[in-house]
Amino acid sequence: MTDDVIKYIIIDAKIEGERNHGLYICIGPVAWSSAVAKHEKLLKDRDKKMAIKVEQALHMVGGAGETSYATNSRLQEKALYRTKPVLETAIAELYGTLLPERMVVVDLGCSSGPNTFLVVSEVLGIVGDLRRRLEQKPPEIQFFLNDLPGNDFNNVFRSLERYEKKMEEEKGDLLVPHYVVGMPGSFYGRLFPCNTVHFFHSNYCLMWLSQVPQGLESEQGVPLNKGNIYIAGNSPPQVVKAYQEQHRRDFSTFLKSRNVELSIGGGMVLTFLGRRNKHPAIGGLSRMWGLLAEALNDMVSQGTVSEDKLDAFNLPIYTPSMQEVKAVIHDEGLFDLEQAQIFECNWDPFDDTDDDDIVFDNVLNGKNVSKCVRAVSESLIAHHFGDAILDELFSRYAEKVAMHLLKEKTKHTVMVIALKKKA
Repeated sequence: MTDDVIKYIIIDAKIEGERNHGLYICIGPVAWSSAVAKHEKLLKDRDKKMAIKVEQALHMVGGAGETSYATNSRLQEKALYRTKPVLETAIAELYGTLLPERMVVVDLGCSSGPNTFLVVSEVLGIVGDLRRRLEQKPPEIQFFLNDLPGNDFNNVFRSLERYEKKMEEEKGDLLVPHYVVGMPGSFYGRLFPCNTVHFFHSNYCLMWLSQVPQGLESEQGVPLNKGNIYIAGNSPPQVVKAYQEQHRRDFSTFLKSRNVELSIGGGMVLTFLGRRNKHPAIGGLSRMWGLLAEALNDMVSQGTVSEDKLDAFNLPIYTPSMQEVKAVIHDEGLFDLEQAQIFECNWDPFDDTDDDDIVFDNVLNGKNVSKCVRAVSESLIAHHFGDAILDELFSRYAEKVAMHLLKEKTKHTVMVIALKKKA
């Protein structure tokens, strides 16, 4: 018999951790297309079952303890202050053009801790100054604080009364009337009715993907990114492509959703981690996650972590280049790009030096970086590996970061863009 009469399908899939041994099927050409379709559906179903449900699993560490995001979010705080001029320009143009009696402002990915109300404070200050300068009646501002459902919203709103009291003491009668509410949900989709929002802000969030990219396993269910948890130098091209395509889909969905929700003249200021290099495996974030993968591999060697568990774990994160960001904005054609800036910051949020070579205390730097990374990634790691490994893992990670910083003072690349909805 010839090959076009008899085909063989070998299905070797992993479904929910159980292995199905190779199944050899001898069929004729009529049934071939049907069998292929069923095989492809099996692979897609397997990917869905094995994937981390990011919307359910991802959240920053809550509370105010030593490993909490509230305690370890100085990196994000520094970015807020660094991008304040971009925010001021965007709000000034929006308010000066529209002079709204009521404004709706949304902070996407608000998290919990001292940074949560920084954006609220900045917007209130900017609008307050503008309305006095323009001799306008103060508008009422509705703030929505958005994050995924697992966010510690209880901590946020326990802090609200203290924040409001502080603002009243500082501003007195000059304080712009405002109202703050929570809005749980993923920003990779619709959150608000059409034409109801004036301004969106997001800080250190858009590098997170809506899901772990599909296609990180072969048709036989073999992990393609073995030993890695993100794009690395030895990651095959299929892995890089899967991450790039997932980011493109997500950012496209994000822009479409915000465009529908924004009123005419509305805008956004978005700050997120990116990269300067063309290849995703070259850059600070790839190295940072690479060191965490090394710590996990060490624990595999010692039998603390299962190798299969590690090979099945990939982070739902991607740091785009500015070229990739601009390409999606251009292709969607929904927004004018008003500003686009890139700056760098040290891995250690407490290292404020500008010198590229000086590391005063690499051990302390390593611990600070480890705490910062743990605050944002613990939920995903605990969801996949269990929480018993966390202390040892991040202790090992701190040591690896410390050793790395002795050889190279690596920095994060941060991007900020200001977008305005097209008329």
